[in-house]
Amino acid sequence: MALDDGISGQTGVVSVSRNGKRRYDPIWKERLITAALEPGVSIARLALEHGVNANQLRNWVKVLRDRQGVWTPKGVRACGPSVFVPVVEAAPTARPPASPCTLASPVRLQLKASLPNGVLLELANADAQALSVFIEVLGRCNVPAR
Repeated sequence: MALDDGISGQTGVVSVSRNGKRRYDPIWKERLITAALEPGVSIARLALEHGVNANQLRNWVKVLRDRQGVWTPKGVRACGPSVFVPVVEAAPTARPPASPCTLASPVRLQLKASLPNGVLLELANADAQALSVFIEVLGRCNVPAR
């Protein structure tokens, strides 16, 4: 990514102290930070093209955002449209209750179920409604095999 002023590939170093610390031209630095804030720009590539350490450029961008009061979570860019789809909570759909069996006389039933993980479930002396609920619950279970 070239900066608009035609200094692509050049460093904005104004001076280097005896300890190796570099001082950058403030206008060049501001343009580089602005270019780094563009959507889709790789900060590492931009820093490499302009002779700046990528961590230094990231720090400059962070300092600018802190000054402007723009907070962004780590790893998330502040500019550009969101790539996430908003999640909307919908009201739960109620399942109609299972229609109980209509029997002439109250019959007591028994059910034994052997699950794939080896568990044996027993329902003894139950009415038709309890049996219906038991079967419905078993149908919702996702029991892994051993």
